[in-house]
Amino acid sequence: MAKIKGTVVIDTEECKGCGLCIGACPQHVLELSNDVNNKGYHFSFMKNPDKFMKDPDECIGCSNCATVCPDACISVYRLKI
Repeated sequence: MAKIKGTVVIDTEECKGCGLCIGACPQHVLELSNDVNNKGYHFSFMKNPDKFMKDPDECIGCSNCATVCPDACISVYRLKI
């Protein structure tokens, strides 16, 4: 059976940092940035792995984040590997 690898692309300039995508992610690969976009909002992004957080490669492409995003600024891509 092929494994599915997902990736999330977030339009950081449209993201208002509501955090709904973070709560919807079953793999816990999203977080809010410390940086802000041109509108002054902290935006969501796929986190960088460290000893406390999951690797973004753990994304399964479920699209929960895109489904709950009120601003439709998230695209999810899936690849069979």
